[in-house]
Amino acid sequence: MFQIIHNTVTRFLTQATVANVLFLISRVLIAYIFVMAGVNKLGVGYEGTAQYMASMGVSSFLLPLTIALEVGGGVALILGWQTRAIALLLAGFSVVTGIIFHGGSADQIQQIMLMKNISMAGGLLVLALTGAGRLSLDRKLYGDGV
Repeated sequence: MFQIIHNTVTRFLTQATVANVLFLISRVLIAYIFVMAGVNKLGVGYEGTAQYMASMGVSSFLLPLTIALEVGGGVALILGWQTRAIALLLAGFSVVTGIIFHGGSADQIQQIMLMKNISMAGGLLVLALTGAGRLSLDRKLYGDGV
């Protein structure tokens, strides 16, 4: 029974059209949190984020770079441009920021935030391994895709 389910799901997911659309949806879903976090920091959240960073021992000088990475990296993932490199960069960013800002606390919310960052890194590493898929700039520019 499980073999039948496995084979059916595998056949469905490996159809070219389904796989192409799912790669695009996956990139958008992974990128969404980065784009929104960066955009939110641009507005009313800028000063509060700068203060929070400083309170955690991180120079607020890095905030514009953080915003650029979040927004720029997120948009690049959505477009499927330099996907493997951007995914690796964002995976590292997710782990490092998770440890710095959420790792040292016994607070349950902070632990959940750390796990969220680690999970995002896992998804990004899969994307770094697979590439952007066919519906991407990488595919059009470099022939890189599934």
